[in-house]
Amino acid sequence: MKNLVTAVLMTIVTTILLGIIYPLVVTGLAQVIFPAEANGSLIMSSDGTVLGSRLLGQPFSSPGYFRSRPSAAGAVGYDGGASSGSNLGPTNQKLLDRVKADVAKLRAENPGQQVPIDLVTTSASGLDPHISPAAAEFQIPRVARERGINPDELRTLIKAHTTGRQFGFLGESTVSVLELNLDLDNRYVMRKP
Repeated sequence: MKNLVTAVLMTIVTTILLGIIYPLVVTGLAQVIFPAEANGSLIMSSDGTVLGSRLLGQPFSSPGYFRSRPSAAGAVGYDGGASSGSNLGPTNQKLLDRVKADVAKLRAENPGQQVPIDLVTTSASGLDPHISPAAAEFQIPRVARERGINPDELRTLIKAHTTGRQFGFLGESTVSVLELNLDLDNRYVMRKP
């Protein structure tokens, strides 16, 4: 009986400590130290509409926009509730066929240019909001043509949205696709077909 009472008391204490107190402390600290990140790093329009998150990728299919990395999250991609990679190995025929088809499509769009790897491969989460500067540069001819603007203006815009390596040595430089496209919409009107 003594063991049963001890077990029940330990369950109650650990439930209160780890199920209530610890989450409240961590949530409170996150709100104080990293409020933007703790609240999803949302990008809001001037009227208060949520446009997206700095932390999550989203699809852009119109030719007048820079496109994100492909996504394997969910059946149609970019599903935050199904965040994950495809788990297909490098010799899986389904993966090889998809990558070959994506490379062929991109080569047709921009002949003679080497296709950046991040435009045909998914990230581990399937929700990466960034592309490499090379991937953004690769898309300049299409976006410039669709928007009717000078490619050099797009290069300047890409540089403005390029973030360098973290702490100057970790990772690679990245371009936020959502922020780049929002700035693109603010500066240049899409041409009508």
